[in-house]
Amino acid sequence: MRLFFNNNKLQYTVSEIAAIIAAKPLQINNEAVVEYLLPDSRKLLFPSTTLFFALPGPRRSGASYIEDLYRKGVRSFVVDVDFNETSIADYPDASFLQTINVMAALQQLAAHHRQRFEYPLIGITGSNGKTIIKEWLYQLLAGNYNIVRSPKSYNSQVGVPLSIWGMDETHTLGIFEAGISRRNEMALLEKIIQPDIGVLGFIGEAHAEGFTDKAEKINEKLKLFIRSHTLIYCADDSVVEECVKEFAAKENADIKLFNWSRNSPADLQITDVQHSEDHTEVFCSFKEAAFSFLIPFADEASVFNAITCCAVLICMDVKPAAIPALMKELKPVEMRLEMKQGINQCAIINDSYSADINSLDIALNFLQQQQQQQRKTVILSDFLQSGLPEDILYKKIAEALQQKNLHRFIGIGPEISAHAAAFESLQEKSFFSSTEEFLKHISAFHFNNEVILLKGARIFKFEKINRALEQKIHETILEINLNAVRENLNIYRHHMHRQVKLMAMVKAFSYGSGSYEIASLLQHEGIDYLAVAYTDEGVELRQAGIRLPIMVMNTTPAGFDNLIQYNLEPEIYSFNILDAFKNYLLHHQIEQYPVHIKLDTGMHRLGFSPADIEKLCTDLTEGLPFKIKSVFSHMVGSENPAHDAFSKQQGQLFIQMAGIIENANGYPFIKHIANTSAIHRHPELQMDMVRLGIGLYGVDEWLTLENVTTLKTTISQIKYISKGETVGYSRRGVVDKDSVIATVRIGYADGYSRIFGNGNGKMLVNGKLAPVIGSVCMDMTMLDITGIPAEEGDEVIVFGEDLSVKTLAAWAQTIPYEILTNVSQRVKRVYYEE
Repeated sequence: MRLFFNNNKLQYTVSEIAAIIAAKPLQINNEAVVEYLLPDSRKLLFPSTTLFFALPGPRRSGASYIEDLYRKGVRSFVVDVDFNETSIADYPDASFLQTINVMAALQQLAAHHRQRFEYPLIGITGSNGKTIIKEWLYQLLAGNYNIVRSPKSYNSQVGVPLSIWGMDETHTLGIFEAGISRRNEMALLEKIIQPDIGVLGFIGEAHAEGFTDKAEKINEKLKLFIRSHTLIYCADDSVVEECVKEFAAKENADIKLFNWSRNSPADLQITDVQHSEDHTEVFCSFKEAAFSFLIPFADEASVFNAITCCAVLICMDVKPAAIPALMKELKPVEMRLEMKQGINQCAIINDSYSADINSLDIALNFLQQQQQQQRKTVILSDFLQSGLPEDILYKKIAEALQQKNLHRFIGIGPEISAHAAAFESLQEKSFFSSTEEFLKHISAFHFNNEVILLKGARIFKFEKINRALEQKIHETILEINLNAVRENLNIYRHHMHRQVKLMAMVKAFSYGSGSYEIASLLQHEGIDYLAVAYTDEGVELRQAGIRLPIMVMNTTPAGFDNLIQYNLEPEIYSFNILDAFKNYLLHHQIEQYPVHIKLDTGMHRLGFSPADIEKLCTDLTEGLPFKIKSVFSHMVGSENPAHDAFSKQQGQLFIQMAGIIENANGYPFIKHIANTSAIHRHPELQMDMVRLGIGLYGVDEWLTLENVTTLKTTISQIKYISKGETVGYSRRGVVDKDSVIATVRIGYADGYSRIFGNGNGKMLVNGKLAPVIGSVCMDMTMLDITGIPAEEGDEVIVFGEDLSVKTLAAWAQTIPYEILTNVSQRVKRVYYEE
């Protein structure tokens, strides 16, 4: 979670916070005013006014980060009863507040803060569309209110209190969303938000696994409105309607229900919905008065969310006659930060759809994670409708930027330019009155080998800057969802024993997902080790700023120089490589170099066999110039129940072999054998460390994981072919009826195998499966799209959420590993966080 700023006049000292959260003051040596709440040690901006909440983690307590934070200037901490009080002597200038439950203390502080404001709050929950409804309500109501809202989709047990902390006296309306995934969570969020107006959005299948049925999930979400005076919902879902009526009767008899419906009589009656290609007109009736509004969207989800927003406007006394003008100005809500390849070895972080103080440090923290280029540039527009005096606003922005050690700052807009003096401390800075003015001078900046963050209010049209800086590659892209990687990582961490270390496999270009981008995220998430296949992969990571220990699995004498130069740790798997590396180290007078010993317990690929152990132990005790960091082996079939007996046998053999080495060697080392599936299928084999590979990227037969990668292309041309004609090389594609053929921009040079030709493979065109016809070409593939509405330029999904890598692997009679790793590096990778 990010660091949140509270600029309100209702300031809190450490002692006051101690009283609010009923904490025991272990030590109070300062009475600094707390402006920032920090639950994540990696997101530190302003140490002196930050209060750190040492939240417990699945494997590491937040208290373990106190030493580092103190060294960086943080002086205020909230800890739990497990905190070692004797360590306080090491922090003489700090204040420590002790509480039974740190998370509850964070929520209690936020709930207290919320009570100090009397302006109305809108609370939004549902399965899908919460953030869209929130952002659209902001667009619709910003002209009449100064609004504080959840940044992006910060709706969790930590995100909600941090969002509420942003409330101040300048605001006149709050809009907050609340998300849950299991029972008994919403009551905690309700105590914090206490919404006056409740909005129940679409109820779908998201997080359904946490509840016995749909009704239980709805009833849990309705707890957000236990004290609300108004509840807005769609009555077209009979289960929703029944649950809402029962909730009002039993839990909140004073609540006013306001429903809308397309199928039955309702407070807001939808009489007709007319779609066109790129917009929708919604016809309504409210209190027997008819009106309609147009929205610039055609999909059903947008229609649902727009009608819900219309209902909220009516409940907030907006006249129906004013609604059409508001609704037609709705803008798309971009939910993600995108990182793309830019010109001249640059990386472009595109956050060019919003500029507000609440989301600035989300973008800055994402920028800070990127270590592949040392130089960092921020291009920022005016911040609109912040509610702060502009001199204070731009001073705070400048202070936040100063913490990030920028190479260059570019401000665009009349207001930020007028406050250029606030940015005086930044090393290199330029200001322009408009985007157009900047683009006239863009060539003078010589952007090269740097990470560039674009963050601008929509009216400044920063997409023009994005287009100017983006590397031009053909229109086949692989999207990588970094949130999904992080979520999958946490799923496996949940299955790990507390003290077990984690090694992540980033070999083979991180299974096609991109090496340093994934490694950078993993480093930021605090994993213990990385593993690559070859030395040059490790060198690339080091050159991109990755500092984690890196194990190289395929060590060769030709790579020894780079191993040493870049501090990479080799896998020793044979006597030949052991002797070669020993002689190299002795020749260069290097001692105690870290190595990893590979044992063969049944894979029979690489590693020392049981028959080798006696000689290996003799060699290892002869004063070799390296130190064993770990001993490990590779499991053969941990994912398959049919091989469970063999997996157990492998584990027993490994423990025996590693034990002999440890006894002979005289010192302990890390032992690991569990791979992705074994982490949860064979938890008894987790030992000291586990190795997480393909599961990180969303593939595991036994777990429900997030989809990480989506391979997309576009239609370059559509042809109409008569019955009996052929398509592609060697006339292999024969049409048996008049057909429509789409040529898409992907071929076997991009990693789309020729085995998918002649109907073996399919792609999604506007949600419909279209079979491949003819042979797959080097750069193009033809699809039979007969009966599927499509146009040239339309997006085509090769694999992703709705067409899984597993499905493609089955069509190709291979495994998901091969599909992912075959995606050519000429395919542009686009990384994003939602």
